[in-house]
Amino acid sequence: MAVTIDQIKTLREKTGAGIMDSKRALEQVDGNIEKAVEVLRQQGLSRAGKKSDRAALQGVIDQYIHNQGRIGSLIEINCETDFVARTDDFKTLAHDVAMQVAATSPRYIAAEEVSDEDFARLDAEFGDRKSATEAVVLLDQVYIKDPKKTVRDLVNEHISLLGENIVVRRIARFELGEGQSEA
Repeated sequence: MAVTIDQIKTLREKTGAGIMDSKRALEQVDGNIEKAVEVLRQQGLSRAGKKSDRAALQGVIDQYIHNQGRIGSLIEINCETDFVARTDDFKTLAHDVAMQVAATSPRYIAAEEVSDEDFARLDAEFGDRKSATEAVVLLDQVYIKDPKKTVRDLVNEHISLLGENIVVRRIARFELGEGQSEA
């Protein structure tokens, strides 16, 4: 089946992929846009894996304040170049991750940070390791704006889109009165 320019344009608007990548994906699935999105997502994941060992020393610190200043978060998210750090796509990613932190209160960024002792406590708290990881590990949480993907999927999509390694380096969440008891 011949792929039309309109199909390529639609796929590019949905994914941000290049013209030739969009055309190849559409040809691979006989013009089915939804399947082509999945093909590009899978390709993006493989591209993200190839970029994961590259140094990410540039980036931004972003914040999100919610509920009239009662909840807030700060995040540091890094990329490889200052050029990418200044793009709207990267800034939007940073803000979305900061919003995720404010909304879900993750305790860790990645599962590799969780010690065996902490996992033992989390397993008891949440019932099993999978549930615990999804609840308290930022990258494994369901993305609040799209429940079909995780925060890791969101970051990997931006790695593919921007062509650079992206790392969520640090997170902090604050809630007014948290940890304080009323006297």
